[in-house]
Amino acid sequence: MPILDVERLRAYSVPDCRDDYDARDTILYALGTGAGLSDAVDELHLLFERNLVALPTKALVLGTPGFWLMDPKVGLDWPQILHGEQSLKLFRPLEPQGSILGRTRIGDIADKGPGKPALFRAHRTLETMSGTPVAELDETWVLRGMGGFGGDRNLPEVPQVPVPQGDADAWLDLPTARNQAALYRLTGDRNPLHVEASTAKLGGFERPILHGLATMGLVGRAIIHLCAEGNPQRLSSIKLRFTAPVYPGETVRTEVWRHPDGILFRASSVERGIMVIDGGLATIDAF
Repeated sequence: MPILDVERLRAYSVPDCRDDYDARDTILYALGTGAGLSDAVDELHLLFERNLVALPTKALVLGTPGFWLMDPKVGLDWPQILHGEQSLKLFRPLEPQGSILGRTRIGDIADKGPGKPALFRAHRTLETMSGTPVAELDETWVLRGMGGFGGDRNLPEVPQVPVPQGDADAWLDLPTARNQAALYRLTGDRNPLHVEASTAKLGGFERPILHGLATMGLVGRAIIHLCAEGNPQRLSSIKLRFTAPVYPGETVRTEVWRHPDGILFRASSVERGIMVIDGGLATIDAF
């Protein structure tokens, strides 16, 4: 496994990206996160252009050129890359249609040692074409086996509130479909790891896995139903750590705890009993 070329990564300029999206795109994103699959919740307002409301996590797929880590100029062994953490902070509810400009920069890089992962963060800002801030996002990427270049061992700490180990205040099971990853990739991330068995095996998975951000969108839906009376416009921020992949067709259980700092949450695969998201924190009505 090659050691990370830090200078090459730092020198890479992620292209700015303008997204012009409409109701069809907003509905497609909602479908990609599993909206409409469960009989337990009413999600017509996410899927029908009449009185359509955008999921706030749609911001995750706006203003980005897709899975840019596949670009050969970045110099990464992309099948060995995992999404480690993700945060989203909205400054206003996301409109169901509009134009968004995204700018992404590469931030801190860490070295876990020879033969171990390298980590780095990327920061993205979204704004309207007139310059009004819409959202900011931070993502942490795990580059398996690419450590050993001699950098700091840890990324700067991001304060976290630990998720309680006792019974949750509330929980919700939401299904995914067998074709969930194939559908979600139409929102922009065309990494073949999520649809092609041979690429999934290169990444160490028994079969194609669901995008981490698709799981995040599903969990965001669960939080909206559990804590915001089903109103997506009330979810103002969400951050989490990915701990294991979801396989399309599985059911994801989201558990929430109300806390002075916001909504603490985690999520697991019901079928395998494995935690897929941990360390979650969301805020409601904090614009």
